[in-house]
Amino acid sequence: MERKQFELGDIVRMKKQHPCGSYLWQVVRMGADIKIKCQGCKRLVMLPRMEFERRLVKVEKDQH
Repeated sequence: MERKQFELGDIVRMKKQHPCGSYLWQVVRMGADIKIKCQGCKRLVMLPRMEFERRLVKVEKDQH
């Protein structure tokens, strides 16, 4: 299976909806863990890279 390509600053769609109602998140930190910011309520969440890639549906918008 091909790994999904994403970069710092990208807006991504996740499988599960955040309690605030948003599916969209912005990638704000990359490394072994990925930190993402909800585009609805601006909450920050940090996930292990493998879990993030499993939950990622697609990259909605590139920042570059």
